[in-house]
Amino acid sequence: MNNWLRVFVAGVSTLVGRALVRRFESQQCARLVGVDDEPDFTDAAAVDRFFAAARPEAVIVVAGAMAGIAGNQKCPADLMLDNLLVATHVVPAAWRHGTKKLLYVASSCTYPKHASQPLAVESLWTGPVEQTSAAYAVAKLAGIRLCEAYRQQHGARFITAIKADAFGPGDDFTWANSHVVGALIRRMHEARVAGARSLELWGTGTPRREFIYVDDLADALIFLLQAYDAPEPINVGTGVTTSVRELAEILRDVIGFDGELRFDTSRPDGMPLKGLDSAPLAALGWRPSWDLRSALRHTYEWFVTHLEACEAPTDFSDRP
Repeated sequence: MNNWLRVFVAGVSTLVGRALVRRFESQQCARLVGVDDEPDFTDAAAVDRFFAAARPEAVIVVAGAMAGIAGNQKCPADLMLDNLLVATHVVPAAWRHGTKKLLYVASSCTYPKHASQPLAVESLWTGPVEQTSAAYAVAKLAGIRLCEAYRQQHGARFITAIKADAFGPGDDFTWANSHVVGALIRRMHEARVAGARSLELWGTGTPRREFIYVDDLADALIFLLQAYDAPEPINVGTGVTTSVRELAEILRDVIGFDGELRFDTSRPDGMPLKGLDSAPLAALGWRPSWDLRSALRHTYEWFVTHLEACEAPTDFSDRP
């Protein structure tokens, strides 16, 4: 990637967006635009004005509200609408104002609940998605299809990636909206501080997830922006799945919580298994740098250092 390339990270304040900015700045491989003045993605006119002024040559779209199971159940309309507006405002504006390459990033929840494992892109659209995140998933699927449509109709070099569950410094650790890693870190830390003898966790502990450290994810996305140009989505993962129970055991050791882990089987598990077929990405030459335990330890150290800021709740009530 040439140093003169103007790159816009749409969603610079998100977990992945911040990691992308760190990675771009460390590599000094592009000139970032919109870091301090990205537009309101729910406002089509504001997005268009931004693209007209900034003229980014490459765009990575990681914007859009997201949440864990609890947040998806509480605010599905907010999550769906926010992500639909991001896609329908950013993608057309990029095309109108001459963006040469766009990478739209979606989530593994876009796959059908009972698709064959590991999840391959051929399985997309072949069945219903997991109901606990269906509204969010459908919005992300719409973003994928919109990029494909611009590629088909206009020859736009718009590509899409489907990521594994990302975590890392700057994650959402709030009670209402955190994903499994953020939620476990917060709850286990608080249990340790309180001297609790046990900790109750949602579900059976048996669902398996594929986790990717956010700095690895950022590295992979920048790699794809340079190395990938095909109409099919491409998975971005590590190729390793971990059960929720195994994850909790690793975190118990990292955090130093010596209480009992109890699983509330009356609570929803979500999708039973989400492992991505990332063989196409590996064939291009990309590999992760972080192992799960080291990445979790680094994330927990960040959480402890930034505990006060992590206590601020995420609120979707002001979204349209």
